[in-house]
Amino acid sequence: NSFVTRTNTCGELRSAHVGQEVTLYGWIQYQRQGLFLVLRDFQGLTQVVIPQDEAHSHVKQLLSNAPVESVVRVTGIVSPRPPGQENRKMPTGDIEVKAETAEILNSCKKLPFEIKDFIKKSEALRMQYRYLDLRSFQLQYNLRTRSRMVMRMREYLCNLHGFVDVETPTLFKRTPGGAKEFLVPSREVGKFYSLPQSPQQFKQLLMVGGLDRYFQVARCYRDEGSRPDRQPEFTQIDIEMSFVDQAGIQRLIEGLLQYSWPEERGCVTTPFPSMTYEEALADYGTDKPDTRFGMKIMDISDFLQRSDIQFVQNALSYPRGTVKAICIRQGARYLKNKDLESLKASAKSQFNQEIMEVICRPDGSLKSLLTKFLGEKQQSELIQALNMQVDDVLLLAAGEHKRVCSALGSLRLESADILETAGLVLRDPATFHFLWVVDFPLFLPKEENPAELESAHHPFTAPHPSDTSLLYSDPTKVRSQHYDLVLNGSEVGGGSIRIHSAEQQRFVLEKVLKEDSEVLSHLLEALESGAPPHGGIALGLDRLISLIVDAPSIRDVIAFPKSFRGRDLMGNAPDYITPEELEPYHIQVSWPLAGKEAKQN
Repeated sequence: NSFVTRTNTCGELRSAHVGQEVTLYGWIQYQRQGLFLVLRDFQGLTQVVIPQDEAHSHVKQLLSNAPVESVVRVTGIVSPRPPGQENRKMPTGDIEVKAETAEILNSCKKLPFEIKDFIKKSEALRMQYRYLDLRSFQLQYNLRTRSRMVMRMREYLCNLHGFVDVETPTLFKRTPGGAKEFLVPSREVGKFYSLPQSPQQFKQLLMVGGLDRYFQVARCYRDEGSRPDRQPEFTQIDIEMSFVDQAGIQRLIEGLLQYSWPEERGCVTTPFPSMTYEEALADYGTDKPDTRFGMKIMDISDFLQRSDIQFVQNALSYPRGTVKAICIRQGARYLKNKDLESLKASAKSQFNQEIMEVICRPDGSLKSLLTKFLGEKQQSELIQALNMQVDDVLLLAAGEHKRVCSALGSLRLESADILETAGLVLRDPATFHFLWVVDFPLFLPKEENPAELESAHHPFTAPHPSDTSLLYSDPTKVRSQHYDLVLNGSEVGGGSIRIHSAEQQRFVLEKVLKEDSEVLSHLLEALESGAPPHGGIALGLDRLISLIVDAPSIRDVIAFPKSFRGRDLMGNAPDYITPEELEPYHIQVSWPLAGKEAKQN
């Protein structure tokens, strides 16, 4: 309450304050029959008794007629509530304030929705009136949790470990590879800035500059479609260090999260477990596994290799051919036929992968098309090998290793969704499972042209020390010094040890990625000027906070987010500008006919 004219907030009064005169400021949450109202501010609620005596008639008239959500000042005496009228659900439920004077600071018009967390509003409406939505306790909690956590991160990095907080430019130039970048026109004909998708180059240049340890709460931009965990503008905790290895970065981040973790969310146990990219793909079908529940992928190639099943033999005859399965414990109790058909259709449409189900009946026999190819002894051996119990459902896939694993990994998550809808709890949102995923491939085939390669992380990632020679002979087999931090099945951080040799960086850009290295001439020149070995990481702050507070979307932890299509529904951005405003930038808009007519209307 320092610097302001209130004596207390609406969330702090208790029985110990009885008898005190207090001045409260806040919004009218609701008002009941001219007898009392509930006043709300950022910290909580307080019940205010409206005086009924003639001496305070003006106060009664003022507060009785004030619309809900009006901003008021109330001065009065803290009193105990009458016996039996205490509200145990409110922290201030033992007291009330008997109003003596009041002032309407701003009367409120009728609002498009009520400011109550239990009132359902469409997300579009919430974003259009974001300044009203921000009054909700949930958004207030989310933003304050975010603020406290960032402050603790600053303390840990800057005060305890000597990091330097540096602001890097927002206007820069195009970076090869990666996501699409937003363009910003300049007054030079045909020249554009780009908004950086991360401060990657700048933080490496800071290491060349001898800063040793850099940190920034960095604003980043990507011109791509929005998803529940993506925004065109987002925030990351950006970190870079000189003379560090992968283990050093991992220890730093584990300590950072342990130090800044909100107390009410339990404690963070370190060190975090780690698995390789290949292990994650083989066991969970993804490079960001949710390890809160089992249902791991099992390899049954050896078992079925002895069978005469044609599709199995066909699959195993190919390089990296495999037969794998996931076992959904008690699945027959929860999965209906339509659910199984939906799962199979999903694998077919997303991965072009056929799936066969095997169900363990109450009598211990198997129900599946597969059983016609397996004798009783083989069926019994399969049940024993997979430890199948009554009502378990096996989803089986045969084919190329990565496709099979990816399909089963996706079905694992979809099955969990179905089971949780039916009432099972597999993924407790109050449980936090961190995991390091390491040893990613350095390069991956491009989707649009598999004969060409692209960086799995970014073009500045160093090869694994054991694989350096392969970089020049067979780059497809090179592992990288890239590491991701996964929390409950979501990637919340990613980083790498960087290439600090100009010669190696030029080779990767020109020979492997077929990029024009001239675009990065400044960085290559810096690497030739005594660049120290260095590495770093970026934590996705929005995604991390959304997982901590169990928000359905990162939009719920950002004060003014963009919509699913990247629009600001409150300010109606992006917006049109006039030809006169475009003229200094030497730009003319070429309107398609439909767009031109829409603008004129």
